[in-house]
Amino acid sequence: MQVQNSKVYGYRWVVLLSFMAITAVNQFLWITFAPITERAAQFYGVSDLSIGLLSLSFMVVYIIVSIPASWIIDNYGFRWAVGLGAVLTGVFGLTRGLLADSYTWVLVSQIGIAIGQPLVLNAVTTVAARWFPIEERATASGFGSLAMYLGIFAGLVVTPYLVIQSSIPGALMVDGLIAVVAAAIFLVFSREHPPTPADAVHQEARALMWDGLRQTVRNRQFLVLLGIFFVGLGIFNAVTTWIEEILSPRGFSSTQAGFTGGLMIVGGILGALVLPTLSDRMRRRVPFILLALVGSSITLLGITYAGSYDWLLAASFGMGFFLLSAGPIGFQYGAEITFPVPEGTSNGLLLMMGQISGILFIVAMDALKAPDTGSMTYPLVGLVALMVLGVVLAFRLHESALLSEAESAGEPAPAP
Repeated sequence: MQVQNSKVYGYRWVVLLSFMAITAVNQFLWITFAPITERAAQFYGVSDLSIGLLSLSFMVVYIIVSIPASWIIDNYGFRWAVGLGAVLTGVFGLTRGLLADSYTWVLVSQIGIAIGQPLVLNAVTTVAARWFPIEERATASGFGSLAMYLGIFAGLVVTPYLVIQSSIPGALMVDGLIAVVAAAIFLVFSREHPPTPADAVHQEARALMWDGLRQTVRNRQFLVLLGIFFVGLGIFNAVTTWIEEILSPRGFSSTQAGFTGGLMIVGGILGALVLPTLSDRMRRRVPFILLALVGSSITLLGITYAGSYDWLLAASFGMGFFLLSAGPIGFQYGAEITFPVPEGTSNGLLLMMGQISGILFIVAMDALKAPDTGSMTYPLVGLVALMVLGVVLAFRLHESALLSEAESAGEPAPAP
C-alpha cells in the first residue's frame, strides 16, 4: 500500500548528526591502538600481535554479531538498536579508561565496544530510509560513512598526541569520556520516525529479517554486490592494516607510511561527500560504483609500484577517494535492489562480507610476502587483479528500479 501524505523534516539532520557522533566515536575506539602499537606493547609487556588483537577483535566479533544486530535493527528499530550500541560503546569505552593498566581488561572492553559496532554501523541505511526521501538517501548514507572515516582519521592522528600528553591510561580515559558524551547525544536527540513518512511511495509492509535473508540470497544483483564488497572492503582493510609493511621495503619511513594511510582516509572523506551527492542528483548508482572500482584499480596499482613519495601520496588519496566513496552508494543500492527487505539486513550482509575478506586478505598478504625482503608487491598485484574482477562484476549490475519509480512518482522537494 502507498502512503500519499509525506513531508521531509529539517529534524532529519539532527537525527543524522546524532548517529554520526556515535558512529565516529565507535570507530575512533576501534583504531586507537593502531598508531601506538609499539608503545602499547612495551607498556603492557605483550607482543605486537597481542596489541593487534585489540583491533582485529572488532572484525572477528563483527562476523559473529552482525546478523543478530541486523535482526535487532529490523525488529526493534534503529533507535533501540543503535542506542544499545551507543550504551555498549560508552560503558566499555569508560571501563577501558578506568582499567587501562590491565591488558586483560582493555581487551575485554574492546570486545564490549566491538559488540556495539554492528548495532551502529548496520543501521546507516535504515536511518537514511526512515528520515530522508529517496533522492537524498545516498547522501545521508554518505554522511554516515563519512562519520566512520572521520573517526578512523581522528583515532590515527589524535591518539599519539594524547599518549604523549597524558600516557596510555590518560589517553584511554579521555577516549572513554568522549564515548559517554557521544552515547548521551544519540540517546537524547535521535528519533525512530518522523511524524509522517519522508516519501509518498515505498511505505508498504517490510519483509521479516529471516524472510529477507532468503530473498537476498536469491537476488542475483545483490549476490554480485556482495562479491564487489568482498573484494573492495577487504582490500581496504588489508591495505590499511599493512601500510607500513607495504612501504618499508621500498625505503619509505614509518612516518611516511602513517601519513600515506591518513591521506587515504582524507580522500575517502572527500569522496563520501562528493560522489554519493552526485549519485542522488543524477538518480544513478551503477555508473558511480563502476567509476569507483575503476579508479580504485588504477590507484591501487600506483600504491603497488610508486617509487616517489609524491606519486605514492597521490595514489593513496585517489584510492581513498574512489574506494571509500563506493561504500555509501553500494549500501544504498543494496537497500534499493532488495526492497522490501529491511535495510539493516542488506547493510549488515555487505559489511560482514568485507570483514570476512579483510581477515582473509590480511593473513594472505602476510603469508605471501617475500621471505627475504618482506616485499608485498606480489600480494598487492593479486589484490589489483581482484579489483579488476570487481569491475567486471559491476558490469552485471542494473540500475535500481526504486529510483525510477520515485522519479516517475514525482517525489517532493526536501524542506530546508
